[in-house]
Amino acid sequence: MLILIAGPYRSGTNDDADKMAANLKRLEEVSWPLFQAGHLPMIGEWVALPVWHAAGGKQIGDDLYEQIFHPAAGRLIALCDAILRLPGASKGADNDVRIANERGIPVYYKLQDVPGCGAQNAPH
Repeated sequence: MLILIAGPYRSGTNDDADKMAANLKRLEEVSWPLFQAGHLPMIGEWVALPVWHAAGGKQIGDDLYEQIFHPAAGRLIALCDAILRLPGASKGADNDVRIANERGIPVYYKLQDVPGCGAQNAPH
């Protein structure tokens, strides 16, 4: 399955680049176990960040950021087979879950609940 990994990226960081990078790293940590289980992991920022930079984005939260980040996630969800919602407050991730629920796309809240990612395949 193509699985969107959703969780905090910008939320709670006060737009601090180091905190945002740490959040992205936490999202990326589950990509390997998903891949090992035969899935293709996807994170919205993997798409949105390069698009934003190419469009000339300069400041987190600028007009281009708003035009790209959440719409990119919405477009990705249309292609995904499931969402893995990681813990933590995030309006964007909550919106991803809302869209998935409206579209009937499964939402998992624990890696171990994703098919093929049972406890024996959980990251150590």
